[in-house]
Amino acid sequence: MSRFRNLVLLLAFAFADANAFVFNDVRVEGLQRISAGTVFGSLPYNVGDDLSELDLRFIIRALFETGSFDNVQVGRDGDVLVIAVTERPTIDEIEIEGNKAIKTEDLLDGLSDSGLAVGQIFKKVTLEHIATGLERQYVSQGRYDAGISTDVIRLPRNRVRIKVDVDEGNVSSIKHINIVGNTLWDDETLRELMELKLSSLLFFWKKDDQYSKEKLTSDLEALESWYLDRGYLNFTIDSTQVSIAPNMEDVYITVNVIEGEKFTVSSVDIAGELQDLPEESIRSLILSQAGQVFSRQLMTSSEERIERILGNAGYTFASATGQTVIDEGGDTVSVKFFVDAGKRAYVRRITFRGNTATHDEVLRREMRQMEAGWASTAAIEHSKLRLERLGFFKEVNVETPPVPGTEDQIDVNYTVEEQPSGAISASLGFAGDIGLIVGANYQENNVFGTGNSINIAINRSDFQKAFNFSFLDPYYTVDGVSRGYSVFFRESDFEERNIARFSTDTFGGSINFGYPLSEI
Repeated sequence: MSRFRNLVLLLAFAFADANAFVFNDVRVEGLQRISAGTVFGSLPYNVGDDLSELDLRFIIRALFETGSFDNVQVGRDGDVLVIAVTERPTIDEIEIEGNKAIKTEDLLDGLSDSGLAVGQIFKKVTLEHIATGLERQYVSQGRYDAGISTDVIRLPRNRVRIKVDVDEGNVSSIKHINIVGNTLWDDETLRELMELKLSSLLFFWKKDDQYSKEKLTSDLEALESWYLDRGYLNFTIDSTQVSIAPNMEDVYITVNVIEGEKFTVSSVDIAGELQDLPEESIRSLILSQAGQVFSRQLMTSSEERIERILGNAGYTFASATGQTVIDEGGDTVSVKFFVDAGKRAYVRRITFRGNTATHDEVLRREMRQMEAGWASTAAIEHSKLRLERLGFFKEVNVETPPVPGTEDQIDVNYTVEEQPSGAISASLGFAGDIGLIVGANYQENNVFGTGNSINIAINRSDFQKAFNFSFLDPYYTVDGVSRGYSVFFRESDFEERNIARFSTDTFGGSINFGYPLSEI
């Protein structure tokens, strides 16, 4: 038997070698959208190589693996390798109808995240993926009876349009929330902590009885926080069951909890590298104290307070982590804060992005964090607040990325979004003794991006004309002394309205200086 198998293999290789040939050129037929270079790049062989029947099969497999072709045939014409392909169509358009609860853009974004978008290659399995992807989005909103139907319309130039009809169905409402295992607080008290509520005819407009997986996850976290903040360190959510009624509209939720024992704090310790900060100053920031009922919220707040103080002292990469160790044979717990101040970080560069109209100098003079100085979290945030107070920007964001290749330097990058800083107004009125009154006013708080402000006002009536102009430079000096001046002119003809037999022309001006008394 073994000899017979070897003989068959020998004959097969001999036959394969008999049909082998050296190809000196490649001709590709059937291409419409895909370039010939893409096909050439997928071939596992080069011009001048010997090709056997087995090699031709490898070529067919390699082209199929690209996912771009429905059919591939390989042959020879003398010393020319001939490849005939049938391309798969591309998705030219995805049309969605019937959706109201979820916007079309959001549905398309969800499909795109799943790898389905206009311009991609269309496969038969794509229809199943589209239906599954859309149904998943509706299920996440509690619409379990949503239905998706798809249709493929062939277009010229090997393209397709996919038409999707959506039956959104109804939102499933919560009929019952059952909490099992709770002895310290009743179901009603715990349900008050949850965003999901039971169906109510009185408050139907709130729509908080509509089930969604995201809301349930948030509610479970709220339950956990409630217990952990009251000393129940071993509290766990053992399991959660969500049942859907046969009508696909009623939802029943069961949450099984294990409350555990109540713990008090036996001791609070600090460990780690504090650099030049005394331990007493760090300990004064800790809210958890011995003898108190353990609270995760107090421990988390203590971590944030420690990191903030270290950040203000230049230790931008500092971390503080609270850990608990349950004492043996009791209902007490030891809390230890592990502090790693790290190296003091310095600011290499402060940059501004998005200020298309406002000069960099205007932003830089608001900085309370200086370049080459140590990085202070408070100074960086205060600088951000001062930029927001200017009123020139719709939004201000700040990032502090570390400088590559260093351990003690960061860059401070402020990103702003400009908004209009000026206003034009006009007024029109009438008074019996004065007559028609016309006025116009122009106010610009950021003249040509310099941060200076001007105001021009013109008013006119039957017997009076008035003009006012004012200018303010908020940074006349580098330390924040402001200088402003104003001029005005008023021409009055009282005889015009039979008020008096004279007319007056009045003009004047003023100059003022201001000095900031505080940073607030």
